[in-house]
Formats: sequence, structure tokens, C-alpha cells
Amino acid sequence: MTKRALKRTYATSCLILAGLAATGCQKKPVAAAGGGMQALPVQTVSVAMAPVPQSSDYVATIKSRRSATIMPQVSGILTEIRVKSGDLVKAGQELMVIDPRQQQATVDSQRATEQQKKAVYDYNTIELDRQRKLFEAGVTSRDAFDQAQQAYQNSKADYESAVESRKTQEQLLGYYTVRAPFDGIVGDIPVHVGDYVSQLASPATVLTTVDENKNLEAYIYVPTERAAAVKMGLGVDLLDNSGNLLEKSRIDFISPQVDSDLQGILVKAPVDSKSGLRNAQLIKARIVWSAAPMAVVPVLAVSRLGGQAFVYVAEDQGGKYLARQRLITVGDTVGNDYAVESGLKNGDKVIVSGTQFLMDGAPVMPLPPAAAAAGQASANGAPGAGI
Repeated sequence: MTKRALKRTYATSCLILAGLAATGCQKKPVAAAGGGMQALPVQTVSVAMAPVPQSSDYVATIKSRRSATIMPQVSGILTEIRVKSGDLVKAGQELMVIDPRQQQATVDSQRATEQQKKAVYDYNTIELDRQRKLFEAGVTSRDAFDQAQQAYQNSKADYESAVESRKTQEQLLGYYTVRAPFDGIVGDIPVHVGDYVSQLASPATVLTTVDENKNLEAYIYVPTERAAAVKMGLGVDLLDNSGNLLEKSRIDFISPQVDSDLQGILVKAPVDSKSGLRNAQLIKARIVWSAAPMAVVPVLAVSRLGGQAFVYVAEDQGGKYLARQRLITVGDTVGNDYAVESGLKNGDKVIVSGTQFLMDGAPVMPLPPAAAAAGQASANGAPGAGI
């Protein structure tokens, strides 16, 4: 190839390359494939104000209005225990027996003395009547009649004294048989057959207790700083150790004095025996001071992170909804809801489903409950976002 031909070929190639370069500069860039993050169907509830009880929890002791501590009224060896702890007893039923033999001998001796005094009294009664007739007939002197009358009065007084002494000893004999003072339940029995029990012991010997398991009351000691808030008729919720409601009651007694040991004011609330509570049982008592309107949200809507509570709120952004994380301060539970002290306002749409798939700013689609459940079921298969 000649030199001229080479130059012509080189020039042609340059023109072709320049044209291709110009064409490439004028071509528009290709748009990025894909779309935005998919909106997750969720169920929401609108925040509304509801009356939330303002309350305080205290430990309460259940006590019976009729509760007796049984102690001996005499001294002696315990020979029989005729009941066991937990037995239901009737008024007057025998509980225990203290050896009565010595006292029984005293009663028998007193009865014999009474019979002796009765014989003398009977003789002097007859003698007085005889002396009266003789005196009236003029057979005996006035002095003889007066002596007979004096002997009669002395024997009558001796006999009456013997009768009262015998009754006293019989009553004392009855104390050797310990009986239930009223219908109730037998408590702990700390003594045993063969123990020596005495009414003079210090401390006194306790044989057992009998509690009437009705007409119960809850004894609650309220701190003195809440004294001004305590009023008759305030509601009291009686709860078990798990927080389950046992019974609702109201304060019907407020002590006028402060307990010096506990620095609290005793208040009482009646308890229905049908609730299953028993004397001396410890439970939780929640005194409801007032009911203030507060925002409430379902417990399931609240999440916790680093000790802080938050919810997701569906915020309207020009017709589209985004999940926004909102820190809140929760109070007491009200049924299945939390009372919210701060962080929410009336009308906020709180997300109550699918919160485990959400993050701050994620798009969401608020749906009715049925639709939200169906959408959530499908989202469980692929909760991620498409790009």
C-alpha cells in the first residue's frame, strides 16, 4: 500500500471514532431498575382518653371479727385433745380436757358438806316450828323459842353458803373441759397430751385458736403521708400474690390514731367469706384514690429496648403512612392495656400488629382488623423489602 493510501485510511478511521464518541455522549443513562420498600399491612388503634384508676398497693392482713385465742383457765396436765387443726367446730364443742380428778374430789367433798348443812338446816326448821307451837301454848319460855329461831337462821345461812360453794367448785370443774366459744375453725395446736398447762404461766399457755371464717376484714396500714387522701368509701381491690383480682371492696373504717410502730393509719375493708380468704392470710390490697383520664394502648403494642418503652405510630405522609418509633412512659395496666403517662396524644394511630417487622420510617398500610391479619400472614413469609 502506498503512503497516500495509508494516510487516507488513517483519516477515515479517525472520523469513524469521532462519530462513535459523539453518539455515545448524546445517549441518556439507563434508569436504575427496581422500586421502593413494600408497605407492610398492619392493624392500628386510635389513641383515646379513658378513665384510669390512680391507685397504690399495700400488704393487707385478713382478720376475722370473731377470733379467739384459747388459753387455760385452770392449771393441770392435759389429758385429751379431741380436735385437730382445721376442724370445723360448733359453739360449746369440747376441744381439750385438763386432768379434772383433783377438782372432782373437791366438788364431791363440797357436795357432802352441803348435804351435812342441809340436814342441820332441816332439823332446825322442824325444831323452830315445834318451839313456836310450844311457846304459843305457854309450855316453853320466850328464851327457848328465840334460841330455836337463832339456830334455824344460822343453819339456813350455813346451808346456803354450802350450796354456793358447791356451785363455785362445779363451775371451776367445768373449766377443766375446754370448749369452743362459737362456731369456727380450729387453728394451730401447739400443746400435746401430757403437757402441764397453767393460767398463771408467763407468757400464758396458748392451747389453740378458734376463728369464725365469716365477717372478715382486710386490715391495711396506709402511710401517714397519704392520710389526707384516705376517705370512707374509697374502692379497694383485693389481689392474690399473682395480681389476680379476688374481690372488690370499700373502706368502711379509718382509725383516728397513727400506729406508732408502723407509722401508718389503719383502714379496714369488709371481705366476703365466699372469696376463699381465711383469717391471718396476707394478700395485696390496691386502694383506688381516683380515676383520671389518660391515654391507653394495648399491651401488645408496647415494645422495650434498653429499659425504655416505645410504640410505633402510623404517620400520614401525603396519603402514604410511615411507621414512626415513639418513646412513651407507661403507668399501670388497665385490663389488657397500658396507661400512657406521656409520649402520645389523642388520635395517634398506634400500630398493634407486625411490630417485630418494623423499623423507624418503614412504610405501612393500615388495614381493618381482618384484612390486617390476612396481610400479616402473607408478610410472615417474606418480611423484607424489595429494591
